[in-house]
Amino acid sequence: MGADREGGVRRRPGRAVAYAACGVVLLAGCASMPDSGDLRDVESTPRQDTGVRVFAMPPAEDAEPGEIMQGFLEALTSDDPQYDTARKYLTADAARTWRPERSATVLANGPSAVPGQQPHGREAADAGSLTYVLSGSLVARVDGQQAYAPAAGPYSKKVHLTKDAKSGQWRIDALPQGVVMGKSDFQRNYTSVNKYYFASTTTVGATGQPVAVADPVFVRSKVDPMTQMVRSLLRGPTTWLGPVVRSSFPTDTALQEGTSGLTPDDQNRLTVPLNSKASRAGAAKCREMATQLLFTLRNLTPTLESVELQGPGGHRLCDLTEERAETTAWHASASAQRPEYLYFLDGKHRLVRLPTGSAGTSAVPVPGPLGEGEKELQSVAVSRDEHTVAGVGADGKALYVTSPASSSSLGEAVVSSQGATAADRLTTPSWDARGDLWVADRDPRHPKLYVLEHLDQGVGKPVEVTIPDLPGRISDVRVAADGVRVALVVEKDDGKQSLLIGRIERDDKLQARPAVLELRSAAPDLEQVTAMSWAGDSRLVVVGLEQGGVHQLRYVQVDGSTLDGPAPAALSGVKAIAASEDEQVPLVAYSEDGIVRLPSGAQWQKVDKDGTAPVYPG
Repeated sequence: MGADREGGVRRRPGRAVAYAACGVVLLAGCASMPDSGDLRDVESTPRQDTGVRVFAMPPAEDAEPGEIMQGFLEALTSDDPQYDTARKYLTADAARTWRPERSATVLANGPSAVPGQQPHGREAADAGSLTYVLSGSLVARVDGQQAYAPAAGPYSKKVHLTKDAKSGQWRIDALPQGVVMGKSDFQRNYTSVNKYYFASTTTVGATGQPVAVADPVFVRSKVDPMTQMVRSLLRGPTTWLGPVVRSSFPTDTALQEGTSGLTPDDQNRLTVPLNSKASRAGAAKCREMATQLLFTLRNLTPTLESVELQGPGGHRLCDLTEERAETTAWHASASAQRPEYLYFLDGKHRLVRLPTGSAGTSAVPVPGPLGEGEKELQSVAVSRDEHTVAGVGADGKALYVTSPASSSSLGEAVVSSQGATAADRLTTPSWDARGDLWVADRDPRHPKLYVLEHLDQGVGKPVEVTIPDLPGRISDVRVAADGVRVALVVEKDDGKQSLLIGRIERDDKLQARPAVLELRSAAPDLEQVTAMSWAGDSRLVVVGLEQGGVHQLRYVQVDGSTLDGPAPAALSGVKAIAASEDEQVPLVAYSEDGIVRLPSGAQWQKVDKDGTAPVYPG
């Protein structure tokens, strides 16, 4: 629990900074604290240097109940690894049973703390017993697995204080488990990091490479984050992702007892000491274990070049470089997967392409029937290996799949829609890395989501995907490269749209229909979504409208959390957006100026004034 930097002392604004300075030390002294008055949202001392570690002050001698409450709330926003100072505000029994790591509750403006109704009024305080009520507006919760989930509604919890009969000191003796803090404190204290597992049913290529899947979690950013992430990875995937991924670490693998402060050496090499359980893995599994670690830790330290896994006694189990990791597992954002071309439709509705990131070059038609104008197109998708293309006809009725080769033919439609208008027919198709093609039929009478499996091995029959409790009809679909997550824009009867992320479950052995389960919101504050595209392992770029606001272009995380980085440069009239999981590849959009691109560090540049429907492979 903690106060938030966005708040302010409503009754005593002149004392806000001085009061907060007592709770947290930034190489500075402590001002006097107010000795009376209710506790409200308290604004803490501004902290411009995010690299500075912040430590809390213990309770002062003979501190009043209000001072105990405020000092405790401030202590929870510090960088104290085990919350030892925060526990000093608790009684011995409460300190022993309180579990701050169990959850983090995020409020819009930090918790307000006011004395609640006491059983006997002022007599209760005189008798050494007081209750405070923490309240605020919910933004999100982070659970014991460090998984983030948006939340809404009021927050209200009680905290009880007692006065020790012997020492005469006030302490907290009853409080909720976990911590609570405001949104800005949460953003300062926590950082989102992807940990990586392997898709259970998805492999790529003739060698059957496992596919890496990102599982985003939040860790305290200044409290040994590298060791935190290794422990989190070893504990296994979050509950939501768990059913569709696997880990190569043997059961009960853990860091050796007493391990902390993991950090790369001056050669950008990290040694990870594991317990005896890890020794059960063979050479191939050990390489996969090292791959999981390297992909995960490069989120925190991009310069990390290699990892070595050690067993008890310093016994070397295996080591792995970044280059070998990318050959051990298929990773969507790896440089090896960088798309060769950008694709879009020209003014004649033909499929054309440009080398990725090129400027000042004219697009050329793609070989084959979709580039030769045999069929006018509304939208297209290109397989991840760029060996197969799919296109929806200009009227939206039919989906065709063919090869980008001059000798190929168009053939029959593989999916058809009976919707009354083009807007009620097929969506833009989307490919995953295992060669499956996804498309939705927007027909209000018969809305469906289809997958055509293993099209890289020949055209498959469309299979209808099961989606229990879908809250509307699908108006757009983008499958993640890993083939186990899918982003859906779902339109309700009132016309409002939601961006939802679903988990794709398959049982190839039983030949059951694929299912999309446990839909969750990735942009809970948007009520209209015009366009979207995957733009990283756990990130999407979205064009949407907030309630009562204007259209905006921004990045969102699959778990619904807010990203710290800047949004893309503003662009008006965006009708479609294309991005790659490789964040070095420029964003491309279809706007009122035609096809435009956004190179890193630059403004939007025109590519083709007559072009529409831009896509990267996927």
